[in-house]
Amino acid sequence: MMLNLVPFVSVDHMMKLVHHIGIDRVLIDLAAEIEADFLRWPEFDKTPRVASHSDVGVIELMPTSDGETYGFKYVNGHPDNMKRGLQTVTAFGLLADVATGYPLLLSEMTILTALRTAATSAMAAKWLAPKGSTTMALIGNGAQAEFQALAFRAICGIREVRLYDIDPAATAKCVKNLAGRGLTVTPCRTAEEAIMGAQIITTVTADKQYATILTDNMVGSGVHINGVGGDCPGKTELHRDILLRSSIFVEYPPQTRVEGEIQQLPEDHPVTELWQVMAGQIPGRSSADQVTLFDSVGFAIEDFSALRYVRSKLAETGLGTMLDMIADPDDPRDLFGMLLRAA
Repeated sequence: MMLNLVPFVSVDHMMKLVHHIGIDRVLIDLAAEIEADFLRWPEFDKTPRVASHSDVGVIELMPTSDGETYGFKYVNGHPDNMKRGLQTVTAFGLLADVATGYPLLLSEMTILTALRTAATSAMAAKWLAPKGSTTMALIGNGAQAEFQALAFRAICGIREVRLYDIDPAATAKCVKNLAGRGLTVTPCRTAEEAIMGAQIITTVTADKQYATILTDNMVGSGVHINGVGGDCPGKTELHRDILLRSSIFVEYPPQTRVEGEIQQLPEDHPVTELWQVMAGQIPGRSSADQVTLFDSVGFAIEDFSALRYVRSKLAETGLGTMLDMIADPDDPRDLFGMLLRAA
């Protein structure tokens, strides 16, 4: 492969790749890739995402490197986009060779982010949720909901999802999309109804505000909470009192303390990094009545894992377009001469 030609995975190619491999297999594979990278967490260059906030949303860059490969994702979050017929979240990502700085892959990541977010949630629940969990409440039935439901079925063995959204049309959409996918799907009229009998509660709402999707009296002992929607400053879903009686697990504390549910707590409130549970350094769930919370905000290593997975599948699937995006003069010092010869 010529170094100036970079494989690009378009939205169309990403969808074809998922269908070629199968969505369950992709979710399982992504969870395995992310878990493998979490197990080598100390090898990564880690930094909180670089965010540009506005009154209507946020635009972020999420970089990391393992010393051999560098990766970043560009992602936005604009809750009001839905009113304009636009996606709340869009993204693209890039991998590059650390030794040369040359890009190795450019890819859409709107679909891939939905897949890796769901895979990460289910991976965390595998370590933290009550053993034998069969039922999940899914509060917030927007663009991420079906991915979460399918990931928890494929990876954790969930058999029933109980759905609630303030917009009944979103719930109806989710019921339709999940039909025939091996799940009992129960639409509910309230969040309280949705969490009845659920061992896992997933909150994945989009509004950029301090919201209280779950109040303290709604959450009984022994459940696992997968908090996905609280993912930027000023945006939360859980009442503070829930946090105070939960064992809290996070990806990268310097980022989560600014963006996650724990932005409601003092800086010194104890949390556990998820990779340490996976590495056997710190216990995860330790009792049947423990409330565990995965305060998920999304971290760059998860995107890095997802991009490397996609790159590894390009030869097998035959997907991707080669882009001529790096100037490649015959003499590296004669970039101007290359420009002149193109006249």
